[in-house]
Order: sequence, then C-alpha cells, then structure tokens
Amino acid sequence: MQSTPDLAEALQVARQAALEAGLKILEVYHSEADFSVEAKADNSPLTLADRKAHESIKESLAHLQIPLLSEEGKAIPYEERKDWPYFWMVDPLDGTKEFIKKNGEFTVNIALIHDGAPILGVVYSPVLKKLYYARQGQGAFLEHEGHTQELNSQDVGQKEVVKVVASRSHLNEDTQNFIKQYPQTELLSMGSSLKFMLVAEGKAHVYPRLAPTMEWDTAAAQIVVEEAGGRVIRHDTQTRMLYNKENLLNPYFVVYHGQN
Repeated sequence: MQSTPDLAEALQVARQAALEAGLKILEVYHSEADFSVEAKADNSPLTLADRKAHESIKESLAHLQIPLLSEEGKAIPYEERKDWPYFWMVDPLDGTKEFIKKNGEFTVNIALIHDGAPILGVVYSPVLKKLYYARQGQGAFLEHEGHTQELNSQDVGQKEVVKVVASRSHLNEDTQNFIKQYPQTELLSMGSSLKFMLVAEGKAHVYPRLAPTMEWDTAAAQIVVEEAGGRVIRHDTQTRMLYNKENLLNPYFVVYHGQN
C-alpha cells in the first residue's frame, strides 16, 4: 500500500531532478555531435540526451518510492498502473524538433499525478535556464537568473487583440477554425511545453492544441497553468484534462489564461 508522499519534499526533489537532467541534456546539446537526423536512431544525439535525462531523473526520484511513468522508460501495462494512487509522469526531453534545430526551446517535464490529476509539476528549460514549478493550492512560480516570481496568467489582461499560441507555419484546419472565433488575433509561437508557460506567465490568452500529444507532454505544464489561474480543458467535453488513461494519447485540448 502506497503511503501519502510529503508534497513539499516531493516538489523540492522534482525541481532538483529537473535541474540535474538539464545538465545531462546540455552535455549532449553542446557537443560536436551531428544533429541533422531527426529519427530517434539508437545512438542519435537526441536519443542519447533522452536516455541520459531519463536515467538521471529516475535516480533522483528513486528514494521517494513512487512509481515512475516516463516516455523513455519501459511500457507499463494499464492493469499494473491503473491502481497507482500516486505516480511520476515524466518527459525527460520535450521538444524533439527544437533540440535538433538547436533553438533552445525544449524542456524537462516532471509531474506527480494523484488519482488521475497532476498535483505538482516542474517544467525546466535548460538553455533558457527557466525553472517553472507549481504545487496544488500553493501557486505557480518561475525561477530565473536568481529571481523568483509568482505567476499570474491574468497579467495578460483582457485586450481587443487575443494572443494565441500556435504554429505560424503549420496551422491545421481545426486550429484555424478555432482562431477564427476571435475578431483580432496575434499569433505567438514557442516549442515544447513552453507553449503552456506563455499562458501561465500572462503572455498569451489561449493555446489551442488540436493535434496529437501524449500525457507526459502536458501533465507538468497543466498544474503550472492551473496554479497560475488558468485552465487546461478537453476541447470536446470542456472538462479538466485527466491522466493515466489506458491509452496515453491526450484528447485535443485548450489552455486558457483564466477561468472564464
């Protein structure tokens, strides 16, 4: 029987785990390796960075004795994980294209899930050196360059021009139709889970994701947005995004800066 973890300790451990994984990723990122191949070949720089980050996080979190579900870990059958009251949901390196392009817009994502919902999360950008974190009921924060600020998604304000997070070059039809509901929009683009952080920081009003993602892509970022005052909801049912489904593919969803 799993005991209830100390959430303050768990968040501190997760923050440190993300920082250490970031260092492992940067060792590969700043190497002379060939980044021209996008496919996850067994010994590609991307796969090496993924693997190093995964092993680092696994080791950092191990003493808390909470199960780990990671994109880079072994597949765990639903029958085994469905009864987990608590578990870590991890993406050791989120942002494949950004890593290969070397534009710095990739992240380490670590979330603690309880009964299907994220209750704490860490999103770390190793290149930008931005550490975002949140714990349920305790607010969301950004540590950057020695400063810590509490995040408030409402800072974006209610303006005539709606700031929408979306790809400038790859807008599918569903996303285009979603954007058309607003008379005036400004498109913002960012890689990986940093898209969520634009909303959490109060730099964007909305982020529609009407394309496939996996649970580890979104769990940590979701709790940061929620604790900053925003929402992450399914596009089809308008209900909160939940986790540890049998199929780990997410439904389409929308991230809003406020509760309305």
